[in-house]
Amino acid sequence: MHKGLEVEIAGVKFKNPVIAASGTFGFGREYSEYMDLNLVGGISVKGLTLEPRMGNKPPRIAETPAGILNSVGLQNPGVKAFIKDEIPFLRQFNTKIIANIAGNTMEDYCQMAEILGEADIDAIELNVSCPNVKKGGIAFGNCPGGIAEITKKVKPYCKKPLIVKLTPNVTDIKEIAMAAEDAGADAISLINTILGMAIDIHRKRPILANNMGGLSGPAVKPVAVRMVYQVAQSVKIPVIGMGGISTGEDAVEFMLAGASAVMVGTYNFVSPVACSEVVDGIKSYMDMYKMNSVYDIIGKLELNG
Repeated sequence: MHKGLEVEIAGVKFKNPVIAASGTFGFGREYSEYMDLNLVGGISVKGLTLEPRMGNKPPRIAETPAGILNSVGLQNPGVKAFIKDEIPFLRQFNTKIIANIAGNTMEDYCQMAEILGEADIDAIELNVSCPNVKKGGIAFGNCPGGIAEITKKVKPYCKKPLIVKLTPNVTDIKEIAMAAEDAGADAISLINTILGMAIDIHRKRPILANNMGGLSGPAVKPVAVRMVYQVAQSVKIPVIGMGGISTGEDAVEFMLAGASAVMVGTYNFVSPVACSEVVDGIKSYMDMYKMNSVYDIIGKLELNG
């Protein structure tokens, strides 16, 4: 592995800046049949909940012209099964493990952070784009007060670096990011999916059983790059960028905008070796411009005018 690809985020050393995004890579098992998992810097596992969850009823995925809509509903085996069955599998590989956690209540998040604090993982990613059932279904991450409150509550329970994952479905992403930083986040990842909808005109009904879903894939990339840039300008903690990355060139865009690392999501469905292709693409870019380190890319954007 190219030494110059190494990055450090919140004290965790990644051998390269490419991480498989949560929800699109499962727990790595299926992809391990196609790709050497040692080639990826880290894996953010499928969103975990305290108890096992079946997810939403199908159809849960709808294709769009430049991406997909999903409302899978966090189908997962629960945090305890993850620790027992999935961590030993992932630890066969030289890659960092990030546990993505989601809950309905503050207590759920705190309990999971505490349980995972004792587990053999490298970081926790707080998925705050989930409905908060105690507050009338508003997602925790949709306002600065909500994100500050949940980050502050979870932080004392969290013995691992805490990455807060931001939703793009907000008015001012900078305010949200600064609230997370002030409340104790060690890093920020963004963007989660953009709320979208697709309609079957012959049935006159939404295609997704849940009516709406999260849009991901190439369609969201320009929005994601803009938000990553704005957040990187606003906070001092590391930023992990994602949203429509399918090539090394895409990843470089995010890194120029200020991301210390990137996550590859939807494109894993197109190419099961997407993550390793993105790593190779970053290397090629560095070779082209005779760069010794990815830090020659990170945050080096020069604005026009």
